Amino acid sequence: MEIQKIMENYTKLLKNPLFDGLNEENIKKLYKCLSAREITIERDSYIFHAGDKVGSVYILMTGSMHIINEDFWGNRTIIETMQSHTLFGEAYALSSAKEHLTSVVAAEDSTLLEIDPACLFGKCLSMCLCHDILIYNTTRVLSEKIVRLTEKVEHIVQRSMREKILSYLSLCAKKAKSTSFDIVYSRQQLADYLCVDRSALSHELQKLAAAGMLRYHKNHFELFTPVI
Repeated sequence: MEIQKIMENYTKLLKNPLFDGLNEENIKKLYKCLSAREITIERDSYIFHAGDKVGSVYILMTGSMHIINEDFWGNRTIIETMQSHTLFGEAYALSSAKEHLTSVVAAEDSTLLEIDPACLFGKCLSMCLCHDILIYNTTRVLSEKIVRLTEKVEHIVQRSMREKILSYLSLCAKKAKSTSFDIVYSRQQLADYLCVDRSALSHELQKLAAAGMLRYHKNHFELFTPVI
């Protein structure tokens, strides 16, 4: 059973951007080199809390995770939602930070690979080319993460709630290359992501719909050009 699980992991890793340019034999070699350990986590369970000591780097194999910030009163802000194949925890592994500044919680039942940072970013004793490719891919993935966080900043710096909502939905439409699309967030999660009150968010969406600028049902949205 353990061998079967490892073989399934090889297949999943082939689809991961971190392993672009590598074949199954390369991944088998890297799996041992990285000393990877699989973890299963249930929805709403924390991988770590803000203030926890830095330990491992993780690859999200299946499911999704929220990177969140919670204040003293329990108010939550979603910094980013990670989908399968995402690398996280690396910022702390590569910096001098001693403790995590944010928490990571499972948005649904998920599986992770836990990796020793020294195995991922350290010099490969076997001097294998596949490890060099992995490090290159990791750099690219980190760059893409910076772009995603920059996108969020562009939304939340908008002055009004309407502008925040339209900024986010406009980007979603561009990425979908369609005026009709689904978003990854529930209404509460979208409010947390945009750093606004949920009730106020729902009210503003209703006003936008009444103005003929959009139509929505749950997490499906359709945008319209207003008639002047």
